[in-house]
Amino acid sequence: MIGVNTYVAYDETTSDAVIIDPGCYYPEEEQALKQFVEENKLNIRHILNTHLHFDHIFGNNFAEETFGVAPKANDADMPWLQQIGRRLASFGIRYDKTVNPIKPENVLHEGDTVTFGRYTFQILHIPGHSPGSLVYYCQQENILFSGDVLFQGSLGRYDFLDSDGQALVTGIRQKLFTLPPETRVYSGHGPSTTIAAELTNNIIHSL
Repeated sequence: MIGVNTYVAYDETTSDAVIIDPGCYYPEEEQALKQFVEENKLNIRHILNTHLHFDHIFGNNFAEETFGVAPKANDADMPWLQQIGRRLASFGIRYDKTVNPIKPENVLHEGDTVTFGRYTFQILHIPGHSPGSLVYYCQQENILFSGDVLFQGSLGRYDFLDSDGQALVTGIRQKLFTLPPETRVYSGHGPSTTIAAELTNNIIHSL
């Protein structure tokens, strides 16, 4: 219903895997995710949310119930879970379900790490699009999952009541644009890009 990128990252040697932003809204989307995991015989070790805006967490409950793993995220975005029905209504969408809260032991912060198989994600906290926006960076593979922080040619919107445009711009410049230029960026929406491309072409340079 709201186009969003859901990612499955996995270690081909151990079959350990993580799901990033299970945005499954329709049953066929849930089954597509389940089928991919089963066909590749993956062991889901973590479910990771880049942030808790509704389009990125529609499939949280399904993923948790299906794979037996509770989602992890930063808790600064908890109001988006607690008020999901009301916030969707402001976009003209009726939603009567609830989404499980992030458990205290699954709250992620700047400097934390998440490991699966041979790989480790470093956690970068870059608020601005939302207070709890996280980026998952894998130095071993030179890739990062940026959620709605950074897109090809642009950056996340910051017109929500809890957004902060200056914090978003500062975070991108200090924490992402300082990464190796060859780092590939997988965003919450749209195509992938690289840090090198965004250092040249991103709209942030006009802000």
